[in-house]
Amino acid sequence: MMALRERAIVSLRSVPSLPKHVRIQYDPVRQAFAVLSPEKVFWPNEISLDILRRCDGRSTVGHIIAGLAADYEAEQEVVAADVIAFLQEWSDKLLVKL
Repeated sequence: MMALRERAIVSLRSVPSLPKHVRIQYDPVRQAFAVLSPEKVFWPNEISLDILRRCDGRSTVGHIIAGLAADYEAEQEVVAADVIAFLQEWSDKLLVKL
């Protein structure tokens, strides 16, 4: 019987990072960045890639949101909803550690 892992929930204090088995790599054929995991390849859009690059194991979700809001000249509340939803989805898929 497999033990169920407790679902990690994203908060503004979470400090996301990419697990050892996940990496971002440039694909010269597609001229795009891919996120590689052992069994899948993901082709994130520019904003998703920007979020993932900020998952350095040092920055909190709150800092990531503030940085993205400043860079994209957007309201923090709007950015926060999207970033939290994205990180939650990727955490659920074991592609981001919280």
